[in-house]
This record gives sequence, structure tokens and C-alpha cells, in this order.
Amino acid sequence: MAKPAQGAKYRGSIRDFPDFDPSQDAEALYTAMKGFGSDKEAILELITSRSNRQRQEVCQSYKSLYGKDLIADLNELDMLDIREIFRTKYEKSLYSMIKNDTSGEYKKALLKLCGGDDDAAGQFFPEAAQVAYQMWELSAVARVELKGTVRPANDFNPDADAKALRKAMKGLGTDEGTIIDIITHRSNAQRQQIRQTFKSHFGRDLMADLKSELSGDLARLILGLMMPPAHYDAKQLKKAMEGAGTDEKALIEILATRTNAEIQAINEAYKEDYHKSLEDALSSDTSGHFKRILISLATGNREEGGEDRDQAREDAQEIADTSSGDKTSLETRFMTILCTRSYPHLRRVFQEFIKMTNYDVEHTIKKEMSGDVKDAFVAIVQSVKNKPLFFADKLYKSMKGAGTDEKTLTRIMVSRSEIDLLNIRREFIEKYDKSVHQAIEGDTSGDFMKALLAICGGED
Repeated sequence: MAKPAQGAKYRGSIRDFPDFDPSQDAEALYTAMKGFGSDKEAILELITSRSNRQRQEVCQSYKSLYGKDLIADLNELDMLDIREIFRTKYEKSLYSMIKNDTSGEYKKALLKLCGGDDDAAGQFFPEAAQVAYQMWELSAVARVELKGTVRPANDFNPDADAKALRKAMKGLGTDEGTIIDIITHRSNAQRQQIRQTFKSHFGRDLMADLKSELSGDLARLILGLMMPPAHYDAKQLKKAMEGAGTDEKALIEILATRTNAEIQAINEAYKEDYHKSLEDALSSDTSGHFKRILISLATGNREEGGEDRDQAREDAQEIADTSSGDKTSLETRFMTILCTRSYPHLRRVFQEFIKMTNYDVEHTIKKEMSGDVKDAFVAIVQSVKNKPLFFADKLYKSMKGAGTDEKTLTRIMVSRSEIDLLNIRREFIEKYDKSVHQAIEGDTSGDFMKALLAICGGED
């Protein structure tokens, strides 16, 4: 059954659902609720797309087919969870939909089952907010051990690797298979040793040789893997600011997700490689509030302590008051908090924000802001909530649709390969019902695909 799009409108009771079959719907609901767990999104999609009359026919068919009361069976589900899913997808409370689209005893039964109106601030929603926040905390605990897919090779021999790489590039033709096998199965530190050994053995620059022997997407991937991480990120930032247009998405992705230590290393690498500070580069290539956000992130001065509950309430109040001041004032308040507070503290701020406003902070950002400023703040929020999921979404979008965004795909696979790519793989398959491995196989080809699959590290 198709899942409704983010922010979709439920169809309500204005028109009957075409080709309606109450027995088929009853069977679909029964299947969605039986066994371990339940497909709550499928349940919501079906219920919200049928008219009031049709829903009551489904109840009758359910009773005749299974001898059970559909309302009673729905009551066994986690209603807070369903309400949360409904609100996220339709930006309206389930209670409100029932109230407007049903009638009579059926309406009373459903309202009682629903348990509360999430549009009524402070009435029932704090329970759901608490559930949502507990899910974030559990997610953070469950994923506290971040794992990459590329690890240091056992019995590492830089001499043997240097000689094998030279042989693969010497003479007519290039042995791409050997290059891929060695480069993708060594850690970055080991690759740097290979570079030094290659230079001392052959008096040649390994990077220059690889650049002359490889081309296209494979060359960008292999050369990216060969660069120290901070220098690779610095190069990606430089490329994002080169030429006529600016790749704002790349700037946001890197600066909104790196740790203080990583940001400081990037600043040093940028200065060393391009003889200009990263801050000066950002200042000359971006403008307005977006520039201020990027420069704030590029300082690498985010607090690193735990949460302060009293301060979290004050911070939440500061950004919850969207009515006071102008848009610039609101963006400044968001920037001060989102760009400087620690991740654990921000998670607490987000919980307090939901309790105060009845909205997730991400929803408010999307409603109140626009353009690059909105994108930057959303990226920070998503990274705070679940960084591997943030990157899983980016990977999915890079391979979705007719064309492939090879730059984003390569950048994420290279930069996260030793940090959390295994965690990203898990988030990807959990959200999209397909593995990163399958996505790469379906969207890329040739040696580029082989190298990406090697970095991916396996099928889930």
C-alpha cells in the first residue's frame, strides 16, 4: 500500500474512494494488525482515504469476516504512536480528522479510542512528545557505538601494496580491479603510509599516477579515499564555492555535521591547501544570514557538555516565540542556540519545544523560514536527532529518480566510510526497505559500482 507523502492532505469524506471494496479493506486492516508489530502507516493510509460511509462498511465487513470488532482491535494498538505518525504526515491531529469527518456513535467510539487532540496545546500532546523524545534517547543509546565499514587491514604491508599499485598502472592498460581492491580495503592512515612508501620506492607521486590512469567517477572516488579526511572535506568545501554557482547543500552537509575537532582540522587543511582561511572563503562566497550560520558552524566552537534542563527550557522558549520580533530576529535566536549548544542539550531543547508549542522544531523551521537558512537549520536539527539517518536520507536522494547525484554519493561514501557508514546502512534499510548495496547496484555501473560496493562493505 502506498505511503502518504510528507505533509500530504488526508482525503476525508468529501468523495468516496474509487473502486471501494469493504471486504478487501477489512482484510488489509486485519493483515496490518496481526502478528508481531503492526503496520501503522498502512492503517492510517486506509482509514484516512475512505469516506465516513465507507469506513462504517469496512467495520461491518471486518465483523462478518473475522467475528471481531474493528474499533476494539484498533484499541489494542499504540495510539500515541499512531497519532504521532498521523501528525507528522498530515500536519493535523488524528482527533481533528475524526471530529470533522465522522458522525454519530461511530464518531464517539473513534474519539474515545483516539484519546486526545494533538492540536490542543498542552492537553494530551506532552505524552506523545515524551514518547517521541524517549525514542530519540533510545536511538542515541542504541547507536552510541558508531561503526564504519572500512577498517585497518590485518597484516598490512605498505611495501607490497605500493609495488602492486605500481604494477597495476605500469605499461599499457590499467588494472582497475587491483587498485580498487587495495584502496577500498585499507584505512585512511594505511593509505597515507602507502603514499609515502610509493614515493620512496619509485620516486613518483601516487596521487598523480592514479589521476593519470583513472577517469570520471571512479577517479574522484579513489582520489577522495586517498586524501586525509580533513583535506578531503576542505577540498569539497572549496569545490562547492568554485565557479559561478555555489553548492549550498554541500556546504551545509559538511559544516552542519562535523565535530569540533573535525571542523578545526578542516580549517587547518583549508589554510594549508588554499592559502586562505575558510572563514574568508565563506564570507566572500555567501551572504546574509546564511553566511553568518556557516561562519558560526565553521568556528568549531560548539559546547560539548551535557544537558542543562533549566537552560533547555529557556532556550526552547526563546525559539518558540515566533510572534515576537521580525524574521531576522527569529533566525538570529535559532542560530545562537542551534549553532552553539551541545548535541545532548539540543535534544532536551527539542523535547521542551514540543511541550510548549505542540510542534516539532523541524516543522516550525520549515514553516517560518525559507531557502538556505531553512535548509541549514533543518540539517542541524536532523543531525542532532540522528546523524546516520540524516546521511541515509542524503544517500537515498542521491540515487533516487532518473539521474544519479554522483558528487553527493561519492562524498558521503568517502567521508563516512570509517566513521558511521555501517550505522547509515542500518538506517537506510529500516527507512526505505532496501539496502544501500541494492541501491548502488541499481543506480551505478562498472568499476565505479565495484568500488562503491567495496566501501559499502556488504549486503544487509
